[in-house]
Amino acid sequence: MSEKPESASNVAEYTVSEISGALKRTVEDTFGHVRVRGEISGYRGPHSSGHAYFSLKDDKARIEAVIWRSAMSRLRFQPEEGMEVIATGKLTTYPGSSKYQIVIEQMEPAGAGALMALLEERKRKLGAEGLFDPAAKRRLPFMPRIIGVVTSPTGAVIRDIIHRITDRFPLHVLVWPVRVQGETSGAEVANAINGFNGLERGGVLPRPDVLIVARGGGSLEDLWGFNDEAVVRAVAASQIPIISAVGHETDWTLIDLAADVRAPTPTGAAEMAVPVKADLKAQVAMLGARLASGMSRYLDRRRQAQRALARALPSADQLLALPRRHFDETAGRLGRALQANTQKKRGEFDGCARQLAPRLLEQKIREKRIEIKRLDSQLPRCLAAFLHQRRAVFDRQAARLSIEPAARLAQRDRQDLQQLDRRQIQAVNLLIDGAKRRSGELERLLKTLSYQGVLERGFAVVLDQSGTPIKRAGAIASGDDLTLKFQDGDVQAVAKDGEERRSQPKTERPAPAKKPPTPAGSQGSLF
Repeated sequence: MSEKPESASNVAEYTVSEISGALKRTVEDTFGHVRVRGEISGYRGPHSSGHAYFSLKDDKARIEAVIWRSAMSRLRFQPEEGMEVIATGKLTTYPGSSKYQIVIEQMEPAGAGALMALLEERKRKLGAEGLFDPAAKRRLPFMPRIIGVVTSPTGAVIRDIIHRITDRFPLHVLVWPVRVQGETSGAEVANAINGFNGLERGGVLPRPDVLIVARGGGSLEDLWGFNDEAVVRAVAASQIPIISAVGHETDWTLIDLAADVRAPTPTGAAEMAVPVKADLKAQVAMLGARLASGMSRYLDRRRQAQRALARALPSADQLLALPRRHFDETAGRLGRALQANTQKKRGEFDGCARQLAPRLLEQKIREKRIEIKRLDSQLPRCLAAFLHQRRAVFDRQAARLSIEPAARLAQRDRQDLQQLDRRQIQAVNLLIDGAKRRSGELERLLKTLSYQGVLERGFAVVLDQSGTPIKRAGAIASGDDLTLKFQDGDVQAVAKDGEERRSQPKTERPAPAKKPPTPAGSQGSLF
């Protein structure tokens, strides 16, 4: 039987329940009665059990809160989302999720919360600009061909919308993926709406007939991106009808006021966007049956009316009796009427012939010649008056013409040219300074990476007869001429075999006397 290993530490062991219970007792003993001021967040009304769960928050932190049913019935007002309150109660912990919360016994309002105040102010501002005007809202198309959806591509919302559209009336759905929560959600939703409106009809990516902007429910902070001013303006300026399906029925955002239609849920938005195909088929079938039945009844009624009218019509002899008698009487009067008309026309012809006498024509010609002479005498005066009038008009127009506007325009262009010249000089100087700085940096980097810095620290480079650096001792043979490159010059040397050096007896030699340094380029030996 194996023995149980001894513990490596004498620290007492606790179970998770013991730690949770100790923390619960510590929190409840220390904060048995507190007053907390904060803004209500995530409030959805009493639960089916009568309890209410929500959060209290400020600009830096939040704390979970609960009101039991007994305390809920004693409140003198109805709590609302975004309301700032002063809550009195005690702190406790919930071991099941390692959270602490405040159990509220009394609560009184302290004014509107910061987010709600900002939301109301933004609502008044955008409403004053007419972005929420009901008269500007567009009607949804009855039978859209393409539906655009602006939502998260990974959530349950898009699956519910596509599933509902597929069940009711399968259509082409375009999804523009965006973040529906966080700091960038507002900008992404606005860009998606503007992007859908920027598509061309009949293009590679077709333009939708209706848009659905959707996400699931959440607190005021979760839905804050849909209160962004850019999103509201994009919805109001959209040329495509928009259905807002943000949150649940109790949630509301500014996009709901600017959208053409507000849906209580994303599934409701899908139901608003498309009709039921089966119902349409049934309605078309019913209307077709009613049309066939109506046409049959109409043709029966017209056929009966035709037979009734046919019985009431007179015969052909009855219809032609009066016209035939009128024709006979007119034929009897025709001969006498032709003779009378001929005599009348002959009298009118004789009267016209008498008016065409030569003397009358000569008199009219003389009158026309007199009138032409009169007009010819008036022509110089009329021409002089016309020229005088045109000269006066020309003088007035010439007085209004001046060179000053052209001079002012030339002076302004000259100033613009001088300003551009100064900016060009400044830009060239900036480019030269940047090139100088870059050249200095590259020079310092070259010095850092150069082997000259290594030589300055006391090292030397061994070169063969061709001037190639030698990296290993095995590459040197006895008697090879070598060059030792130092920082201040080169020294010539001859390689000596290592075996000869080891075979020489080790004798103590006196310290050599100090000699002056060998000048650069002198000959020496390598030992």
